[in-house]
Amino acid sequence: MTYVITQGCCNDASCISVCPVQCIRPRPGDPDFTTAEQLYIDPATCIDCAACMDECPVNAIEADYDLPAHLGEYLAINEEYFEDNPITDTSPVAAIRHKLPADRPELRVAVVGTGPAACYAIGELSATAGVAVSVFERLPTPFGLLRSGVAPDHASTKLIGEQFRGILARKSVTCFFNVEVGRDISVDELLEHHHAVIWAGGAAGDKTLGIEGEDLPGSHSAREFVAWYNGHPDHATDQFDLSGERVVVLGNGNVALDVARALTRPVAVFERSDMADHAIAALRGSQVTEVVVAARRGPGQVASTTAELLALTQLEGVDLVARPEEVDADPTPHADTAGAVAIAARKNAILTTASRRTPNDTNRRIAMRFLMIPRSINGTDRVESITFDRAEITAGDDGLPVVRATGEEETIETGLVLRAIGYRSTPVAGLPYSDLTGTIPHQGGRVLDPEAGATMTGVYCTGWVKRGASGVIGTNKADSVETVVSLIEDFAAGQLRDPAGDAETLKALVAERSPDHLDNAGWLRINQAERSAGSAEKRPRVKFVSVEQMLAASRTTG
Repeated sequence: MTYVITQGCCNDASCISVCPVQCIRPRPGDPDFTTAEQLYIDPATCIDCAACMDECPVNAIEADYDLPAHLGEYLAINEEYFEDNPITDTSPVAAIRHKLPADRPELRVAVVGTGPAACYAIGELSATAGVAVSVFERLPTPFGLLRSGVAPDHASTKLIGEQFRGILARKSVTCFFNVEVGRDISVDELLEHHHAVIWAGGAAGDKTLGIEGEDLPGSHSAREFVAWYNGHPDHATDQFDLSGERVVVLGNGNVALDVARALTRPVAVFERSDMADHAIAALRGSQVTEVVVAARRGPGQVASTTAELLALTQLEGVDLVARPEEVDADPTPHADTAGAVAIAARKNAILTTASRRTPNDTNRRIAMRFLMIPRSINGTDRVESITFDRAEITAGDDGLPVVRATGEEETIETGLVLRAIGYRSTPVAGLPYSDLTGTIPHQGGRVLDPEAGATMTGVYCTGWVKRGASGVIGTNKADSVETVVSLIEDFAAGQLRDPAGDAETLKALVAERSPDHLDNAGWLRINQAERSAGSAEKRPRVKFVSVEQMLAASRTTG
């Protein structure tokens, strides 16, 4: 018997550290660890101890004999990884142990943000003796995109929030929720009260197309739509026109597929989820029957993970379709490693099957389109259609595939266009920022001032603001570990200034600037209220979608 890692793997490598025979790959430090779609278990090496399944924070590991039918392909997916990556070394991965120098036994760090990258950094720091962490979050609720970005029908992915909740509750962690750094308190003021600041603010902006009509009503970023159906206070009152039969989603990464599922799955699925009530009500009245997921590249370069694409083939009442001529126009996977080629080939096989399937006329439909370059979004007062340049794949001067417009146009009628072409970080007051990459310049997490040509003393970054909007939840763990290692190295080397202010003066300053700030107990009262409301409806929670509602719940007792 063997265990199998399935859809929903968060890649945080918790399972690797407990595996006695090291049969789970890739491991931190392996060349493909940060780019792997998921982790894999070698069936030839697994000893059936179940340690990995017990440790997995998102319940993504199953025994092969108990593998649900809809996850049946994952046994082969796990096996295939080891065909190209055979295990040659089963020595355990060396654990990173942080320790402060004996002559400097106390370290105070401020972490800005509470998303996965921030929580992993907080976890590393707060597990180190002598480290005190102050956490700053602009909303009354923590967890960033884990709360407002993960799809409502991916409930198991959100289970990792329980791990993060435990981290924020540690005695060495002090939480300041509903406090915005840059508005209520500055980075410089944080440095006056801490040895160091880690900025883990994520990516609150979007990449743009730069085409005509992009700003028309009815043209939105997928980030806004996802935040709307997840109940983010900044977007809870947004409006999306679901009166038309067709929606066009640009891009085919995981976010694009999340959006497509939200628009096509039966609303009953979401009535038992933590989707915001206003979104559930809107989807009940939706007239959408088709979502066109259009991408400029070919099927050999699908941006979503295999798991997310495969899941589209298993949705009740929804058909995944594709055009044979578009799938066949790009039969060769575009990848530079054997493992990546295998992944691309599996995606291509899924799409080939979809292109040969006869759809059920009574089902809703997700249509994967390829080689479609957006030219303009059209309409007088709002979106009425979108025009594409059709493309083909040819060999470039270096022999690599290149997408080129053919001169042929195609216009698709729609009243709603959602751009899922990538999140992007926004500039942070007091910190350097690269417009080119949409990130904070850094060296190993140390914030770099390009003008001075040196790192900024005591300032660090992690997560999407550090590396760009890529990877899954667990990708942030290794990213945050790197930053924490850099920070503690600098502290041990005497490169960080001792803070002038202490914990009590910081609390007084925050209380003066943000009288409605919350501590962790305040957030837990919100959490309990949401869960109690959800329990009455047999849902995980019913979310508060405004800051006012959250603050009111935080003041309740009993």
